[in-house]
Amino acid sequence: MKTEVRSLRLLPLTARLGLAGLALLITESPFQLHSEQQYTKVCEQGKRALLSQGYEVETLNAQTIRGAKFFQPQPDQQLQLKISLVCLGSRKGATIYANALQTRYELKSNGSSTGLSVAGIGSVSLPWPTDKGTLVKVGEETVTDPDFYQRLFFLIESLEDADEAPSAQ
Repeated sequence: MKTEVRSLRLLPLTARLGLAGLALLITESPFQLHSEQQYTKVCEQGKRALLSQGYEVETLNAQTIRGAKFFQPQPDQQLQLKISLVCLGSRKGATIYANALQTRYELKSNGSSTGLSVAGIGSVSLPWPTDKGTLVKVGEETVTDPDFYQRLFFLIESLEDADEAPSAQ
């Protein structure tokens, strides 16, 4: 009965939007996973998934987890991947939302020079090579690859039984 009422409410909306609009209403987002479990359990699985992959994990509250991990693909480049997980409960279980942000850094060397000044003659400035460098942020973007999120959610789901402690005998 509830399905029929819901369909009747969507009818004027779908008539305005057409079939393309209906497809948008039905399509799942690659950034979310639905589970029949309680949100606290799903969040715990998310935390374990990040920890199992070497992420430094920070739990902001019972519903929000953040993880960060650094990669160095080249000697003068560094990548940081930050993942945020938000778990929300619903009547049918829970939904976990994920967002990954990739930040790129490059090593920039600091050029310096030294100067010598002699009264009456003038001054001379010469470049002085240094081995010091600074990581400079060169870009940042949200990871939009659906396969990335599918792998993350698969890992989270695979840990469903892992968080249950063995019974003491």
